Amino acid sequence: MKSKNIFITSTLILICGGIITKILGFIIRIIYTRIVGAEVIGLYSLVMPTYSLLITIATLALPTTISKLIAENKHNNLKIISTSTILIMFINLIVVITMLFSAKFIAINLLHEEKCYILLISMALTFPIISISSIIKGYYYGLQNMIPNVVSNIIEQLIRGILIYIFVPKIMAISDILAASSLFLFSFIEEVVSIIINLFFLPKNIKITKNNLIPDKTTLKSILNISLPTVSSRIIGNIGYFFEPIILKNLLLFSGYTNNYILVEYGAYNAYTITILTVPSFFITAISSSLIPEISKHYLLNNKKLITKRLKEAIIFSLLIGISYSIILIFFGSNILNIIYDTNLGLSYIKILAPIFPLFYIESILMSFLQAIDKAHITMKITIVGVITKLITLSLFSLLHIGLYSLIIAEIINILLVVFLNIFYTHKFIKKL
Repeated sequence: MKSKNIFITSTLILICGGIITKILGFIIRIIYTRIVGAEVIGLYSLVMPTYSLLITIATLALPTTISKLIAENKHNNLKIISTSTILIMFINLIVVITMLFSAKFIAINLLHEEKCYILLISMALTFPIISISSIIKGYYYGLQNMIPNVVSNIIEQLIRGILIYIFVPKIMAISDILAASSLFLFSFIEEVVSIIINLFFLPKNIKITKNNLIPDKTTLKSILNISLPTVSSRIIGNIGYFFEPIILKNLLLFSGYTNNYILVEYGAYNAYTITILTVPSFFITAISSSLIPEISKHYLLNNKKLITKRLKEAIIFSLLIGISYSIILIFFGSNILNIIYDTNLGLSYIKILAPIFPLFYIESILMSFLQAIDKAHITMKITIVGVITKLITLSLFSLLHIGLYSLIIAEIINILLVVFLNIFYTHKFIKKL
């Protein structure tokens, strides 16, 4: 009963915090989008796949890893934190240096947009502070204490909104490129504030000794055993996301589409379509974040009954949210776009993707479950299959002169395939428990 109360309480806290954060994020995105316009959003969208790939490498999936290790109580918590910090700083040093030397090549030769160079440099400088913040958040997830992360997330959004409202119009008057790269500077400030806030929630009776701060091989091995398969899966997914705009832009240019058309349509897809479609994602993130430590504990105790019960609860809740929201989008998508963004750009893409997205939501739940029962290597294999399939279908359909619908079709095929494989392996491993 106590376990159920912790799981439900943790999930509800994250959902309530997610609702507030999402509303603030929506307001901020509306303000930013209206200030900078579609072309700047297009530039920002071009570099985001690179950002997603590199931040995945830089953070090494540590929130999930630390959450699982602390929930299982296999190691000293402070030892986990200190070992993770040293490991992550070493990785960040390599990532940042690599990015500083390769940014110009990526901007000019891969993205075919020299303006992206400053954005790529700006993003690289945020990685170390974001990585440190992710370690602290993983610590609280493992303790199933969601309040510090909820509080810090809300304050982060408030700070971002204030910074954008005050400074972006002034920066936009100077340079549209600086207006786009300013978001990364704001992210740096937000994460510093987040770390400070989270430190206030640390237990008062923590006794830090010299031994706790010295990393050891056993803890490092445990961290790498969980994080490497998990991060490998995410890296593969982000490699696909990284190549998405490169393949799309090059093949659409080859097919006769203009650079301006691609920037506007791809910008609309990312800024409007995906943003609207993923509104319920904070529910799913909340459920997934609560599910991993909960399943990990019961898996360690070999409690099949509670494992299957928690998984069913998570899937049913996710599907109810996803299906309800998709019905709303199908009938009122145009109204929502007009009210929020004062545009209908991306509406046709929403109409096509909305019926499929309930499956997208349970994908995260199933992958979190597999990671919690030490099957992260399976999620990696599923991701590889999904990425390869998506890039091949994107390449083929981009040559059929159907514009950005090539990406929409590739996305649908990817969602259907990945969810089917996740369901197959989840069912297989539950039978073996």
